[in-house]
Amino acid sequence: MAKNNEITEHYYTEKPTSKIKEQLITDFLRGKELTFTTASGLFSPKKIDEGTKLLIENAIIQPNWKILDLGCGYGPVGIALKKSFPNTEVTLLDINERALVYSKKNAEQNKVEVNVIKNLSEEKFNTILLNPPQSAGKETCFDLITSSEKYLIRGGLLQMVARHNKGGKVLENKMKELFGNVRSFAKQGGYRIYISEKS
Repeated sequence: MAKNNEITEHYYTEKPTSKIKEQLITDFLRGKELTFTTASGLFSPKKIDEGTKLLIENAIIQPNWKILDLGCGYGPVGIALKKSFPNTEVTLLDINERALVYSKKNAEQNKVEVNVIKNLSEEKFNTILLNPPQSAGKETCFDLITSSEKYLIRGGLLQMVARHNKGGKVLENKMKELFGNVRSFAKQGGYRIYISEKS
């Protein structure tokens, strides 16, 4: 029988207490082979999930941009983009302390320099990349979208991936309400990437 913490604990838990079970996964992301050490208590530990992969492969990135991987998990989005765009400055952020440990480990493993943090200061970014925890409910996702607007420079982009027919449309509407604009520019397997620009 599962212990109580295993029933109630999620990958957006701040201090996971479930037993750590590590796995090593390898994938080609933006044409580069990357290896990640993952662990129980983190999102999609057995493989890079389809939504995350869609975001990595299609994210709009420019040289010298400051990039925030919001809700980074074990770090695939930020690490893959830093590997492909070495002239960017990449910050990985998550509330899950286990995620921060594995993001740092995976950055070292893939030989990239990124910032791994739990809290933001007043820093601003050219783009924020988000695969929101839809299983946490729309209010949690709304909070992430709202906080993203605050940390973007003028002209900065929020790029978010979600399952369109399983809550993504509601999140797309929230982006339009907040930013005054939204468009989708890539889709696969029921996922879409939505993009809003801060005016």
